[in-house]
Amino acid sequence: MEYVLASASPRRKELLAQILSKFEVIPSAADEKVNISLFPEQMACALAESKCDAVFALNPNKTVIGCDTIVVFGNEILGKPRDKADAVKTLKMLSGKTHYVITGVCVRNKFKKSVDFDRTEVKFNILTDEFIESYVNGGSPMDKAGSYGIQDGGIVKEYFGSYTNVVGLPVMLTKKLIEEVISDL
Repeated sequence: MEYVLASASPRRKELLAQILSKFEVIPSAADEKVNISLFPEQMACALAESKCDAVFALNPNKTVIGCDTIVVFGNEILGKPRDKADAVKTLKMLSGKTHYVITGVCVRNKFKKSVDFDRTEVKFNILTDEFIESYVNGGSPMDKAGSYGIQDGGIVKEYFGSYTNVVGLPVMLTKKLIEEVISDL
């Protein structure tokens, strides 16, 4: 069985390596346009499915894994920051507060497709302006939904749910979906 991860994220690659010994990485060129009429869970799944389908169309004899992570704070969807100022604004907004991280995962081959999501509640520490400026200037938040990485120290006070979901690939859910898709082979 040949597997493809439809993502350029180095963190997703590391996490997928925990459950698959061999796979290739082919980043998806799918449009990441958000349909704001969807619930956040539906949105994450739709984006994951779109990424998966785009890569699968070019690799129809392989099992493709696509995913998308979004951060939800109140009624607002927080994507990756546009620039440093946007990252600072997001981190200040989340400081000391609770939000949710939702990752949609889609696994498909020519016989079957499975799509699901994982949701984790995350509470931030109270972040000082100095901490935020230093963190943003270090560049870490620029490629992450919500402008942070749970693996980066000092930001997250506590979380309820899957740690790997917040990193960007819920490992247990992904393993379950892979097993569902290849079960009939």
